[in-house]
Amino acid sequence: MIRVLLVDDQPLIRSGFRALLALEDDIEVVAEAADGEEGLELAREHLPDIALMDIQMPVVDGIEATRRIAADPALSGVHVVILTNYGMDEYVFDALRAGAAGFLVKDIVPDDFLHAVRVAARGDALLAPSITRKLIDRYVSQPLEADAGAGLEELTGREREAVALVARGLSNDEIADRMVISPMTAKTHVNRAMTKLHARDRAQLVVLAYESGLVTPRAS
Repeated sequence: MIRVLLVDDQPLIRSGFRALLALEDDIEVVAEAADGEEGLELAREHLPDIALMDIQMPVVDGIEATRRIAADPALSGVHVVILTNYGMDEYVFDALRAGAAGFLVKDIVPDDFLHAVRVAARGDALLAPSITRKLIDRYVSQPLEADAGAGLEELTGREREAVALVARGLSNDEIADRMVISPMTAKTHVNRAMTKLHARDRAQLVVLAYESGLVTPRAS
């Protein structure tokens, strides 16, 4: 059973997502919150698998709530998926750096939304195509950070290749096909890279890959 926490200050949005999720046998909404502070408290109380988090909320916004969840060892199993609108691209990078496992746009179709919840529950990065494009565009116009490549030298060649493919949005199965290895081996390469780079999840691997120059926007 996938346990979901809904955090959004709009009751209509929460009720819509709850109604959709309630139809699924393998998904349960365990709690709802109207702001980030309440969401953090409920995350600690219920330990959900997924926290669907709005960005713009009163008291504590979604980015700060995500940062606090990611920093709490007791909440290491909680994957935060940001709910956003197309016009909010300025928040994408900050939320990924804060520890978000992915992004969904609020006008997503129901089947894609349900699939996304299941993907995020498995621990895979979840970036809508439009969000990925905005993330890449961000790196076209800014220089690399000074220490962005720290840790890359610890990766093996195959691990670097796997990270680059993660950054291009490929799943473990797709990485396995591209590298001509088994899905389990692909997952191992990704997990070892996450450990060496101290990345919380695959979404942060995407950030690190672009920050370090391992993947360049024009080549992706």
